[in-house]
Amino acid sequence: MVTGVRALRLHGLRNLPDAEDVHLLVPPGCRTGSTGFVTFERTTRIPAPHTRLEIPLAPVHRAVLDAARRQSDVDTVLAMMAESVQRRRCTVKALADELREGNQRGTAIARRALTPLLNGAHSVAEADAWMLWRDSGLPDCQWNVKLFSADGRYIATPDAWFDEVGLAWEIDSRGSHSERDNFAGTLARNARYVAAGVVVLQTLPARLRTEPGKVLAEIRAAYETAVRRPRPDVHLR
Repeated sequence: MVTGVRALRLHGLRNLPDAEDVHLLVPPGCRTGSTGFVTFERTTRIPAPHTRLEIPLAPVHRAVLDAARRQSDVDTVLAMMAESVQRRRCTVKALADELREGNQRGTAIARRALTPLLNGAHSVAEADAWMLWRDSGLPDCQWNVKLFSADGRYIATPDAWFDEVGLAWEIDSRGSHSERDNFAGTLARNARYVAAGVVVLQTLPARLRTEPGKVLAEIRAAYETAVRRPRPDVHLR
């Protein structure tokens, strides 16, 4: 069956590296050797196939890890993992299980990429934010949790939420908020934050890498601002 990047493309994923070869899983007894644009991988762990266009494909979590073991860039691997989870093609647990139970060769980058996702990040930008928070010295925060007002009305799902002080951190890209509907939705979200008394910090994803020191100073300042006023009456669900 087909696995790796070619399988993920047929599963409908888009954030993928280029792949010139076709990566096939075959049973141990198969004597076919890799040749030309086809790479054969013998394995005793042949999963049940998912068929697309009459082509047997490895399930998404297996194909992601098979592709990840052949990559050298952590962002590329993280993008594949994040998209597969965001689009509900597999779960973080399925990726973690496959990483633990599968071939251990070449998994160092996959392990590094999976760590932010295991802690709640849903994208490359959120993973960058998670790693920045990890080094910030700030108290624990939660990622992608739903926030509600005292009377049960939905407020938002902040990228990061500091529950003790009522601080929301949103990683807002120009691309995802420039279209009229998305921009209007962002304004409405911010209005709900203000009405609920939540301190919110918005950060452009690129700044997490180009200006990490400044972003750290901003999130620490936002935290201090949140500390100095009573925590708003908002709750997680």
